[in-house]
Amino acid sequence: MDIICSSCSSKFRIPDEKIPAGRVTTLSCPKCKTRISLDPAKKPDRGAVATAESKNASNYNASDKPFDFMEEEGLTALLCEENPIARKTIQAGLSLIDYQITIAESARDALKRMRYHIYDLIVVDESFDTKNPDANGVLIYLERLQMSIRRNIFVAMVSSRYRTMDNMMAFHASVNLIINIKNIEDIGKILGRAITDTELFYRIYKEAYKETGRR
Repeated sequence: MDIICSSCSSKFRIPDEKIPAGRVTTLSCPKCKTRISLDPAKKPDRGAVATAESKNASNYNASDKPFDFMEEEGLTALLCEENPIARKTIQAGLSLIDYQITIAESARDALKRMRYHIYDLIVVDESFDTKNPDANGVLIYLERLQMSIRRNIFVAMVSSRYRTMDNMMAFHASVNLIINIKNIEDIGKILGRAITDTELFYRIYKEAYKETGRR
């Protein structure tokens, strides 16, 4: 299927076999990150695609890119955890709170996936693909994101050094939440509470921000 972003007019191609049949799915535009809804029953005609190409719209082929599709209004999570036991436990906990999960095999794999997706939730072990927890490539990347993007991503760091819900250390590490590996069995409950608190905080923040006349 040929896709044209209505926001930035970029054109890219998604193999038909990667699009779930019979339901509307969404993805993020790889250029401007705008959410695009895909309805398999309403494929764009060739005339629309030809027009976009004649305007020199950006060409993009996603056949080898890490796109993850989700149902309309679905939530996505990126899991960066090398320990197979912890990974299985975290995956089960995230599934219970209705996240569609992508598992990163390495820091490089995670960065590639984040380049094309804005995940709602990222769970990353402090020692993921590194011997130095203070030089975690995934966390460094997230820390450097523009705040307009970063505030829409909830980042939970799995740690063996810090206690669960240590807000001071979470602030120091530029994450929303710390979960000690000893409490990993309760990750669903811990995340649910923390995400709710964060959503409430940003709702109040955005309302106050709007009252000042800014967006």
